[in-house]
Amino acid sequence: MREFKKLKIFKNEIKRFEASDDYFKYLSKIAIFALVINLFIETFARQARGVEQGFVYMFTSPVIFLYNALIIFATLSLVLLIHRRNFLLTFITIIWVGLGAINGVILLKRMTPFTLYDMQNLQDGFSIMESYMSRSQIGLLIAAIVIMLVVAVLLFVRGSVWENINYKHAIAVISVIIGITAGATLLLIRVGVLSTFFGNLNYAYNDYGVPYCFINTSLNKGITKPLGYSEEMIDDILNEYSESGKAQILKYEDTDEDYPNVIIVQLESFVDPSLFNHIELSNNPIPTFTALTEEYSSGDFIVPACGAGTANTEFEVLTGISTKFFGPGEYPYKGKLRTETLESMAYVLKSQGYGTHALHNHRAVFYNRNEVYGNLGFDTFTPIEHMNGITKTPNNWAKDKVLTKEIMDIVEVTEDKDFIFTVSVEGHGSYPSEQVFEKPYTTVTADDEYTKWRYEYYVNEMHEMDLFVDKLVKELENNEEDTVLLLYGDHIPALDILEEQYGNGDLYKTQYVIWDNMGLKEDDKDLYAYEIAAEMFDSIGINKGVIFNYQQNSSEHSELEFETNLKALGYDMLYGNGYCYGGIRPYEPTDIKLGTKEIKINEVSKIGNKYYIKGENFTEHSSITLDGKVLKTIYLSPTLIGLEQNVDPKDAKNMKVSQIDTKSLEILTTCED
Repeated sequence: MREFKKLKIFKNEIKRFEASDDYFKYLSKIAIFALVINLFIETFARQARGVEQGFVYMFTSPVIFLYNALIIFATLSLVLLIHRRNFLLTFITIIWVGLGAINGVILLKRMTPFTLYDMQNLQDGFSIMESYMSRSQIGLLIAAIVIMLVVAVLLFVRGSVWENINYKHAIAVISVIIGITAGATLLLIRVGVLSTFFGNLNYAYNDYGVPYCFINTSLNKGITKPLGYSEEMIDDILNEYSESGKAQILKYEDTDEDYPNVIIVQLESFVDPSLFNHIELSNNPIPTFTALTEEYSSGDFIVPACGAGTANTEFEVLTGISTKFFGPGEYPYKGKLRTETLESMAYVLKSQGYGTHALHNHRAVFYNRNEVYGNLGFDTFTPIEHMNGITKTPNNWAKDKVLTKEIMDIVEVTEDKDFIFTVSVEGHGSYPSEQVFEKPYTTVTADDEYTKWRYEYYVNEMHEMDLFVDKLVKELENNEEDTVLLLYGDHIPALDILEEQYGNGDLYKTQYVIWDNMGLKEDDKDLYAYEIAAEMFDSIGINKGVIFNYQQNSSEHSELEFETNLKALGYDMLYGNGYCYGGIRPYEPTDIKLGTKEIKINEVSKIGNKYYIKGENFTEHSSITLDGKVLKTIYLSPTLIGLEQNVDPKDAKNMKVSQIDTKSLEILTTCED
């Protein structure tokens, strides 16, 4: 009997050993599967540079590659908890493969990778597909998803079933895998292999891997609640560092103060090209900007972006809040500011009687500016869809010279003081690796032709932007109104620049200059983007706004204390209880108007079989619409557009003129009469 029991125990031990061996084999298989999935994801992310780049990445950055495979492996390990493992394995794989495919397609069309912000709602999801994928690609994607879902369902219904799950064992194994993943994350961040700050999303995804960056940008959002956050904390900050020492709510003041026009021009990818020490220039491509820096207040401009991320530099300038307080790679323009108002330069100047205007010679919907600007206090926003006289660069970006007329039209027509925030686009990448300009203003000498042609294209676009600056300054000089003009670069160009190749040694530095026609004292200093508004306000005698007033009165304390208090105020205004305003939300979105010139229909006429609409202020983005449907339209002049398709004569009287985003065909505004 004893011998029989011993034999039974021995057999059970053998079964446990065999089960354990099967467990190990299964984990080994899904570990290899995780490596394959990650290789697919990273290959798709780099497909524009060649299909072999996924393998290059795997061998040149093995630690990062294995770490991201570990993340995928951790998600796949959840299959140990269910009987139908192959079903769940397929389902999780669909998610990862879908992420990789969508990210790869998007990167073929734009410079920033795919994040959860692109899918905040179903409508955004369809917009992403329509904007970055052809109809055939969308069809193939849907077909692939349907096939994979059918396979998953078949595996659930008819697939093999794993018997006798040891849940304690499974949970223990999964816990160990997740623990190892979390530990690896903390260790790699500590030693600097990973980062929690993404100054450039594209670079971050490329350097740290798609899975890590996608998860990080998805989970870490907003400003974290400060330790000890309370009404008392905010009151203490205001009491010590604000002029009023109490909760501040901006109210409209019919002031007699003779404040100047405030104009800001954010220059796309604009830096001093002489700082590139790995190339030689035949001359200075930006003589006007250089001359201005020698005569007016100027310095290095420390921005939160590198090679891309225009909207975050813009956010810091307008609000005085650092984007480093937000999640890695987070764009407030894509998140919180789509639904919430925030105190800004526009709201402050609006309270002092200013008209507030934004201009951008690119799409209205880019970075959701058509939604966000109303929550930042702007009265009008003039995007490219409302501009005439557009000329394009060889890379198909609008040239900045169109902005001079748009700015001056506002300055000369309006009676009130004006705040005009202008975002340029001409210097945008990418930069061609072959010769474009046959007779360039500036020639470049470099070690290889790839570098030469990219930089030669870039510096000559900088020259054209410098000509725009020259023309704008001359127009403002000839105007009798007092004006302060801020010019700055939003970030360095996307030229894969190394720190040792850039004179500043800091890839987060551009340059700024503040021109004026009032004789303001020159005061050269280096400034963070989020400090510039307080500096400008101080120079013209405006001490309003919670953040700006705090900055103007906190120059004596340490950088750590300054940033701690600034973060607390930013959290209180956007995510907290609004103690700085006495516990309320004082700002209402403005009823923002697209364009400063009213588009009018004067007459609908029929010549032969074709309809024409005569009116005012039409642009190349004007289209005839009927019942919300965009009709085929030809732009003939600012006063005439024609219909290029047939409509029922009974419906002709119902035709309207709409401004259209030509990429998505979204109707932005509609003129009915």
